Amino acid sequence: MTYYQQNNYYSNAKKTDGYDSKLEAGYAQELALRVKAKDIKSWEAQKTLDLIVNDYRVCTYRIDFVIYHNDDTIEYVETKGYPTPVWRLKWKLFKALYTAEGVKLTVVYQGKFKPPKARKVKL
Repeated sequence: MTYYQQNNYYSNAKKTDGYDSKLEAGYAQELALRVKAKDIKSWEAQKTLDLIVNDYRVCTYRIDFVIYHNDDTIEYVETKGYPTPVWRLKWKLFKALYTAEGVKLTVVYQGKFKPPKARKVKL
């Protein structure tokens, strides 16, 4: 009897310098350089935000980066290797709640992403 096991899409992500992936660590280095160049005021990493609808906290969302620009605008940046269905739903809710004047939402994708393939497992 042959069973198929779905690969975990997180298995390829390597924690680097305290960040969840190499993509996040690289983006953090870029932001540090932008602060030194005075292109942006400051930035925060891994900020947890409440997603509240009708005074009810539906869930929390951990955004990868929050950038504070020199013109007082705020940019929320999500770095993504593989967009899962759960992430897509939470991102839609996040966009609906946090889209406003002076706020920018950005998703940075890592190249081309493919869903994980099923592989054979011998028992």
